[in-house]
Amino acid sequence: MRRGMASQDEDAEIWNALKEQIRTDLEQRKRDLKEISLMLEQSQIEMNKLTQRNASITAHLQQVQSQFETMPREDIRMAYNSALDAQQRLFVMRGQVEKLQSDQNHLSEHITLMERIHDAMEGGLIGGPSGRGDGSAAKEVEMLIQAQEGERLRLSRQMHDGPAQALSNFILQTEIAMRLFDLDAVKAKAELENLKLAATSTFQKVRDYIFELRPMMLDDLGLVPTLKRYVDIVRDETRIDVRLLLTGKERRLEAYQEVMIFRAIQELLYNTTRHAQANSAKVQLDIGESAVKVVVDDDGRGYDTAIIDQGGGMGLKVIRDRVEMMGGKVEIDSVIGQGSRAIFELPILERTGITQ
Repeated sequence: MRRGMASQDEDAEIWNALKEQIRTDLEQRKRDLKEISLMLEQSQIEMNKLTQRNASITAHLQQVQSQFETMPREDIRMAYNSALDAQQRLFVMRGQVEKLQSDQNHLSEHITLMERIHDAMEGGLIGGPSGRGDGSAAKEVEMLIQAQEGERLRLSRQMHDGPAQALSNFILQTEIAMRLFDLDAVKAKAELENLKLAATSTFQKVRDYIFELRPMMLDDLGLVPTLKRYVDIVRDETRIDVRLLLTGKERRLEAYQEVMIFRAIQELLYNTTRHAQANSAKVQLDIGESAVKVVVDDDGRGYDTAIIDQGGGMGLKVIRDRVEMMGGKVEIDSVIGQGSRAIFELPILERTGITQ
């Protein structure tokens, strides 16, 4: 009896700690959203100014072109340099606004989810230690939080190993080019050309990371176009032959279903490209009249599916739990040395208030 009471006390402590963690995270996310919204507002104002300046400079360039034969060369050079500078500033600012908008959307959805979880826990809608008595609800919420933190850790490592490292190299290359200008202008120019190529490549990587974090086209265009784009990115980055097969009627689903399906496929492909040592993979998406079915195959090294029930394979367990919470079912089949296959199916809920 004492042991049972001790177990209940332990569950209560876990439950209270989780509620406090969610409350703290919710408050921090709200502060982050307020800060990002302010930065977005300021960036949009700056972008509007740059747009107006760019239009003014473009009009001036037209005047320069009409007087090209009579205008001093120095004035022409300054006009074109000003135009190039204005275009570059506008390009960078537009990228910043896009990123801030993506961050704002992602945080808003995260806050909404955390508020629902918090309210459900406070109102007793989620079992808790006094409800189920086995602490399983607390463990489910803890698992979701751990999965979120794992995703954040993965992205932070990618940013550190990719763009952050590249930016450090940019600083070094810039210093080298500055020193070479007085000694060898040709080598300095070559160094700057290399710097430009590296910056372009890094910029594309940053855009890809933003896409992984929260692809804006998922909201704007829907699941199918986003998956096509994502599969192309995975194929180009990993050199693994990843194919997407679409069947059924292409249409929009409820926003949360589209997000869940995209995240599940993203997690499965991440496992394939990072751990499976696969040469090829195939994603099949079938949107039927009443259900959507996803199959992800690869020819990798496979794994023991028992790890999912034993607490390993956190991403796979989260996929299974989320699909089942939405009334769906999951089947994962893998044999060591013979690849793997993951299948999940969800009932379709038609979008409300939106014209198809």
